[in-house]
Amino acid sequence: MKNSYSIGDTVKLTKVSAKQLRYWEETKVLTGVQRVVCGERAYRYYNSVQIDLIKKIKEYLDMGFTLNAAARLAKQPAEKGGR
Repeated sequence: MKNSYSIGDTVKLTKVSAKQLRYWEETKVLTGVQRVVCGERAYRYYNSVQIDLIKKIKEYLDMGFTLNAAARLAKQPAEKGGR
């Protein structure tokens, strides 16, 4: 696995839209997203741990959990209910 993924690559890998990823970052569901500023633009980059977390959150959302519940469950260690 690569060390960092652009938002476009992350969308393809996780099937979560760029709009959702931005919202999750804004609401602190996702933290530590790397930003690289190039001129007037800032590019988001996600690491492999964040990719795995995004996939887990999406799994729980697909099961019908709210975003907050899905994020809480996804962040738990595997033995406590996280996947």
